Amino acid sequence: MDETIAGEVIHVVPPADHEDYDFEPKMASLAESRYVIVCRKGGKPSWLERIVAFLRRQPIEPVTLVADSAAEEGTEVTAAVEETTITGVYDVTEFR
Repeated sequence: MDETIAGEVIHVVPPADHEDYDFEPKMASLAESRYVIVCRKGGKPSWLERIVAFLRRQPIEPVTLVADSAAEEGTEVTAAVEETTITGVYDVTEFR
C-alpha cells in the first residue's frame, strides 16, 4: 500500500557513488543503479520549530528514499512510497 512522505532533501547518493558508501547488503541490493535520497521527514522546519524540537529533545527524523530519479539537496519533495523490509527506508513509486 502506498503512503505519502514529504521531506527536505538532505543528501543524495547517485548510483555511480554507491561504492563510496558502506551500504548493508539489503540496502545495496535495493539501491542498485538507483538514487539514495536522505530526507528530513516533514520538510524544512522553521526556526521556532527547531527551537521547540531542541528544547523537547526531539531529534530530526530522517527517512531514506530509494528512487529511479534524482532530487536536489535543499529542495522539498513529496513522494508516493512503499515501505521496505529495512526500517526507515522507502521505495519511491512516484514523485508528486
